[in-house]
Amino acid sequence: MNAPAFTQPVFTNPQLAGLEDLAGTYVFDIRTSHRVLKLNRFFWNMIGADARKAFVDDPEASMTAAGLTDDEKAMIRAQDWIGLVRHGANFFVLEKFARVVSMPNLKVYAAMRGESFEDFMNTRNVPTMR
Repeated sequence: MNAPAFTQPVFTNPQLAGLEDLAGTYVFDIRTSHRVLKLNRFFWNMIGADARKAFVDDPEASMTAAGLTDDEKAMIRAQDWIGLVRHGANFFVLEKFARVVSMPNLKVYAAMRGESFEDFMNTRNVPTMR
């Protein structure tokens, strides 16, 4: 007698119901975390001086050694912050990488919104505070 074929159960998270209707919302759940683990580890490792130096000295070799995909490498080269978030990069480790490439948080936020830094600052309560 043949055993029934095993199928992977499909789990839906009721907390995510309707999320697709919220523009600018990107789920970072266990599935996303698993799918882009190498990318997030690459960014997390930027806490170490050796990893930062390796990236600064040879970005391509550093990204290749981390096992990043060609698409991930392209987003990193372009400093496509929102593209990285949409892809599954965890924002908090992305901030670590922003320091490595000398990008202040406010400029990252402006880029994520698709705005110039000046336009973004004009939306702040104290636009002259830099």
